[in-house]
Amino acid sequence: MEMAAVKDSAILESGTERTLYPYVTGTSVIGMKYKDGVILAADMGGSYGSTLRYKSVERIKHIGKHSLLGASGEISDFQEILRYLDELILYDNMWDDGNSLGPKEVHNYLTRVMYNRRNKFNPLWNSLVLGGVKNGQKYLGMVGMIGTHFEDNHVATGFGNHLARPILRAEWREDISFEEAVKLLEKCLLVLLYRDRSAINKFQIAKITDEGVTISQPYALKTNWGFSAFQNPSKGAEGSW
Repeated sequence: MEMAAVKDSAILESGTERTLYPYVTGTSVIGMKYKDGVILAADMGGSYGSTLRYKSVERIKHIGKHSLLGASGEISDFQEILRYLDELILYDNMWDDGNSLGPKEVHNYLTRVMYNRRNKFNPLWNSLVLGGVKNGQKYLGMVGMIGTHFEDNHVATGFGNHLARPILRAEWREDISFEEAVKLLEKCLLVLLYRDRSAINKFQIAKITDEGVTISQPYALKTNWGFSAFQNPSKGAEGSW
């Protein structure tokens, strides 16, 4: 009894611990609408701090019948979110009423989950991209780790928000074909690969249309590291370290 009392006392004194910073993280996710549906892209790296520890992490998942989800940030928190969504889809299917949750409903659910965890001072350390198609209507939105959210024709997380979205704003158009959309995403991914230390040259691209979901096999892009700015990055810089 005394040992149990000491143990309970130690637990009470230690208190509840929160995740103060993420451990294994994924970098940018890019998503955009195209003529027939929605397309998402992400690399497959998982960084342990600044170390590229894992190189086969799938960060794009099929959710229910009508949605695709991509995540950057803490991988274990993304797995927890997937568990929440599995329960949500199972509960929805149990009604057996001929209806199913669309991307807008899933996006709203994720917004509430992220904001709820933020209010408990125990956030899920992710930025999420949710895209989908239901009844011919395309949908694309994102959710931040504190519940901030919006919809747009193209979105990006992480470094992609700074480096990829300017390219998308300049070159995206509403009637862009799937082939053109892939080329545009690959252009953005290449820029991120050159500039983001956490990015790796192993990517997946996923699309969703009224016909269903297709997630590509991992593949690499052709790179060129022979640019003079890469060979001597300090050339022309004023001052010194």
